[in-house]
Amino acid sequence: MNTIAERLELLREELRREHLSAFVFPTTDPHNSEYTADHWKGREWISGFTGSAGTAVVTLQSAALWTDSRYFIQAAEQLKGTEFQLMRLKMAGTPTIAEWIASELSTLHSPLSTEIGMDGMVNTVAVVEEMKEALRQQGGITVRTNFDPLARIWRDRPQVPRNPVEIQPMELAGEDVRSKLSRIRKALHEQHADGMLVAALDDIAWTLNLRGSDVHCNPVFVSYLLIASNKATLYVNKEKVDGEVLRYLKEQGVEVADYAEVGKGLQDYFEYNILIDPDEVCYALCQKITRNIVRGTSPIAAMKAVKNERERLGFRNAMLRDGIAMVKFLKWLDENIGKQTLTEISVADKLEALRAEQPLYRGLSFDTIAGYEAHGAIVHYEATPETDAVLQPKGLLLLDSGAQYQDGTTDITRTIALGPLTEEQRRVYTLVLKGHIQLQLLRFPEGASGTQLDAVARKDLWKAGYNYLHGTGHGVGSYLNVHEGPHQIRMEWRPAKLHAGMTVTDEPGVYLEGRFGVRIENTLLIAPAEETECGRFLQFETLTLCPIDKRPVIVEMLSAEEKEWLNRYHERVYSQLAPALDACEKEWLRNATLPI
Repeated sequence: MNTIAERLELLREELRREHLSAFVFPTTDPHNSEYTADHWKGREWISGFTGSAGTAVVTLQSAALWTDSRYFIQAAEQLKGTEFQLMRLKMAGTPTIAEWIASELSTLHSPLSTEIGMDGMVNTVAVVEEMKEALRQQGGITVRTNFDPLARIWRDRPQVPRNPVEIQPMELAGEDVRSKLSRIRKALHEQHADGMLVAALDDIAWTLNLRGSDVHCNPVFVSYLLIASNKATLYVNKEKVDGEVLRYLKEQGVEVADYAEVGKGLQDYFEYNILIDPDEVCYALCQKITRNIVRGTSPIAAMKAVKNERERLGFRNAMLRDGIAMVKFLKWLDENIGKQTLTEISVADKLEALRAEQPLYRGLSFDTIAGYEAHGAIVHYEATPETDAVLQPKGLLLLDSGAQYQDGTTDITRTIALGPLTEEQRRVYTLVLKGHIQLQLLRFPEGASGTQLDAVARKDLWKAGYNYLHGTGHGVGSYLNVHEGPHQIRMEWRPAKLHAGMTVTDEPGVYLEGRFGVRIENTLLIAPAEETECGRFLQFETLTLCPIDKRPVIVEMLSAEEKEWLNRYHERVYSQLAPALDACEKEWLRNATLPI
């Protein structure tokens, strides 16, 4: 069980026994989560690849893994020495999963070559249906969804988490459960549905004003929520909810049943119509439904994305405390680089310790990315004891980090000059900074999508022949998941409209493999700008409070407007953070925020 080869052989024995020719392992869990509890990390277990996005496919004779550009370098390293072939998504010549399966199965000469397996509990309705159709077009290959080989071969598989659930106070949540359920039911009525199954863990946590700790870095708990026209039922392991939470839910009109009973709840659903979001609900549970299914988009994500007054205040307070921790860290880094041994892991640990000193701190919002020089070019790099680079008083450190505070979630990236830089590093840094600033200067009509804004951040990079393949921005939860939709700012079409009250990040970057990477990120709040005869316009309010390193900047490359923005931002950072700092920290921050 210690090697990928041994695990693959155990899997193939099960496939032969079940008369299957291949099996597909997604990254997700029964709730289509981006980050999953250890129990559902089957793709990681079978392949050895630890990134947060990817799909592994194993046939009786071969194996492959598909992932996106954030993980090309990491995946190539982690798959080295295994059977797995790396498939780079969106790159020319990369086959789709269905195309590859069909090609591999065409070399088999047995009845096994006509059926593959997908666990219907960890694949959504949309994913299974899309795969079925794609394989049908590839020659009539069928899909079986009622089999999980990991239940037999993953002998030390972690249990489903049973951590306690806690109540998010009204002074932080800003809206009670009855009000949220009323809004959800109204939105469902507009879609001609009487109720819905809520599978997304952050949607459940937000709706019920509850939080948990079942998923690393995400304050959510494993559960389902079944909403009907006059009742709601939370399906959760009852060990997780104490008397206080049970009384609270009862007061809010929510019943509690065991997590394993959700299938029975769907079979017994008494209304005429039930909305199922095919991009959220797993295929196996959808098969349990006996009533009329309305296929549509869950209304909860769009509601959750628009922060109420209390949530916005919580974000501002959380960003203030996070900024204090960041300034203490940056001062410490400046004073110690080249004087003591610092590594990628040790600086990440130091920053985490400084954040932990802040009130309402609840943990990291994601594992810190501390990439020195060439490691900075690995978009989602996470240092290990084997890769942990020693920082030198030269070059660039890319530091992407964030925290969970009970009143808000933070996400910030700073690329830091540790000493002398090359001209290429300074030029790339300045181009990224220009894109970062240009997005925040933008005013745009309400209802525009993030795709329509994306080119603004890339314009100067494109002109210089640079690009990045990740999105420019994502929503951020209110003491919830650090990645939140439905809105995004990215090149690929995302139709979700932007509205006042949404949070979104601004994080352009450039990554030059084997050399260095640059990314600069703030978290923003979309706010009203003005109303003209052409309609309502929106703008960005910068929530993140932390100096942007000026040392790499080629000032002559910045426009007057960009210099003015940077100076105004730094003036605001100083005025808001300085009162909470001691004299030495204040002096360091004053120098870091002087006008350019």
